[in-house]
Amino acid sequence: MRPPIAEKIPRELTNHDHTRIDDYYWMRLTDEQKNAKEPDEQTQKVLDYIGQENAYTEAGLKHTKPFQGKLFDEIVGHIKKDDSTVPYFKNGYWYYRRYEERQEYPIHARKKESLESDEEILLNVNEMAEGHDYYQVAGLRVSQDNRWLSFGVDTVSRRLYTVHFKNLKTGEILEETIPNTTGSAAWANDNKTVFYTAKDEVTLLSERIYRHRLGTDPATDVLVYEEKDTAFYISVYKSKSDKYIIIWNSSTLVSDYHILEADNPKGEFRRFSPRETEHEYEIAHYGEEFYIVTNWDAKNFRLMKTAEGETWKENWCEVIPHRNNVLLEGIELFRDHLVVSERELGLTQLRIIDQRTGDEHYLDFGEPAYSARISVNPEFDTNLFRYSYTSLTTPNSTYDYNMKSRVKTLKKQEEVVGGHDPSDYVTERLHADSRDGKRVPISLVYGRGFEKDGGRNLLLYAYGSYGYTRDPSFSSSLLSLLDRGFAYAIAHVRGGQIYGRQWYEDGRMFNKKNTFTDFIDCAQFLVNEQYTDADHLFAMGGSAGGLLMGAIVNMQPDIFKGVVAAVPFVDVVTTMLDPSIPLTSNEWDEWGDPREKASYDYMLSYSPYDNVSAQSYPNMLVTTGLFDSQVQYWEPLKWVAKLRTKKRGDNKLYLHTNMDAGHGGKSGRFRRYREVALEYAFMLDLAGIRE
Repeated sequence: MRPPIAEKIPRELTNHDHTRIDDYYWMRLTDEQKNAKEPDEQTQKVLDYIGQENAYTEAGLKHTKPFQGKLFDEIVGHIKKDDSTVPYFKNGYWYYRRYEERQEYPIHARKKESLESDEEILLNVNEMAEGHDYYQVAGLRVSQDNRWLSFGVDTVSRRLYTVHFKNLKTGEILEETIPNTTGSAAWANDNKTVFYTAKDEVTLLSERIYRHRLGTDPATDVLVYEEKDTAFYISVYKSKSDKYIIIWNSSTLVSDYHILEADNPKGEFRRFSPRETEHEYEIAHYGEEFYIVTNWDAKNFRLMKTAEGETWKENWCEVIPHRNNVLLEGIELFRDHLVVSERELGLTQLRIIDQRTGDEHYLDFGEPAYSARISVNPEFDTNLFRYSYTSLTTPNSTYDYNMKSRVKTLKKQEEVVGGHDPSDYVTERLHADSRDGKRVPISLVYGRGFEKDGGRNLLLYAYGSYGYTRDPSFSSSLLSLLDRGFAYAIAHVRGGQIYGRQWYEDGRMFNKKNTFTDFIDCAQFLVNEQYTDADHLFAMGGSAGGLLMGAIVNMQPDIFKGVVAAVPFVDVVTTMLDPSIPLTSNEWDEWGDPREKASYDYMLSYSPYDNVSAQSYPNMLVTTGLFDSQVQYWEPLKWVAKLRTKKRGDNKLYLHTNMDAGHGGKSGRFRRYREVALEYAFMLDLAGIRE
């Protein structure tokens, strides 16, 4: 089957006296066009082209279909079908979610006072999802009197949720709903009032906070806050202490909060502290004080606190000072203890402080590369601290740690059906020297029989944006690669935050290219150290990591055998010039604002779509979702169309568009692994492994 060639309809895009020609701008459809029952001419043209690309991918990988089926069965075969989360206790009830065999969706449930009590089902999402191609429930919140449940439902995958209400005493789900929200609501202490965040239907920006009283028409809801700056996300939530309703405002570099006593839902929100340029912080309430994790005069953040009636910054007192080599990531408050999540030498540390005596200690994890994080801890009056732990060889594990006796109890470890022995695998922590002298960490895992002879298959993954650190964690699906001789590595490139705030700053805005060169330098290091070679090295990244994939195949395509670019953000300049596209205005402090010439020129110099050239590219599989709200489907669609006209040689180029899903793929527990199986089969087939 011949690859589809898209029609070229040149469109001039002129900015700063510079004109770009975009031959595929016509592929952009509005939400109304995508959702129309009768497609117009342009819509049909776009859908036809997507269909041709999907058909070409289907034909090109047809010989792997049986293998894809085997991989899918193998991957889901590792997953425990009748599973449940570790229950947590809140306000008189034990809460958990469980799964039943052959069911895609969770059952949310609770038991009163004791785990021996009768189960009360809050939501059976399997029943609710019947008749829907996509179904997502989020933001479950229970009122203070335990009578009412609010929750959000998205049936399109655009992250536009409709809030619903359920009477937990009668089991009735009310007809009263609130559309176009973030999905979550915060209950006031009168058990009748909720606060929620409304989103713009086009830009998907969270813009307004409303107050709604149960039993009234949502059209009469009261606007309590409106964010005028389109660079900000906003949301509303309730403090762990249940004393405050908190409005949170955040852009890339600025935080802002407004607070209201939950006992006084009709009162006026008051600003926590004046909004400032480049001041990020988080707040937590306990007793008569607020604790603040802040970067005020502290690049790697410090901990401060203040009386709840004196919240402006000049009243804050330092609790934990700033440290140049330690990133303070977050805290958890208890009656007698303070837990601090820190990152030092690239690894998360959990620090336990006795607030009465000042004694402190750290948890010991005992592996060279791992992921540890604070888990669900809704109670104040307890000595038990819940955390989760995993590594590239250790399945996800939930622990309760007694902060007084220092005894930890494993509550659950993810079961790998069919068995998993961590000793069958080896994990390493390596460091590659970047071209400008930085040491870039690499987390690596492989089977014990892996030989470093330069001819082994290796998949290198990275993300590298927003300060997000992809810590090494266990994935049972990855066993399908490891057990077929692959090694798997994570390049902790700049743009993440593994070495603290500076590591992030060195990979954003006018430093963004460091993210790309770090990845290439990590790849070259793995080749030089004989872990792999250019005929066996594969790369993968998604979303902003898909931008990374787009950049590296333009910059140095010859080092990679194959590349998987999932929902890739590749049309950087055009998207960031258009505030009507979801998320654009929130992102200017991350990537730059191309309405300014300096940013325009820099972004244009690396934008994958704008830098496609006449050269050989690696074998590539590109994925997207028609209803993606984060990276619009037309970015990868245009990119592949342009690559088809420019690329040289016979290497494969496939595009797979999921027609009923968005950024995260299909909903449900198992269906999403169809695409994982597709990605794995693509790489394994290139590696000559077909069973």
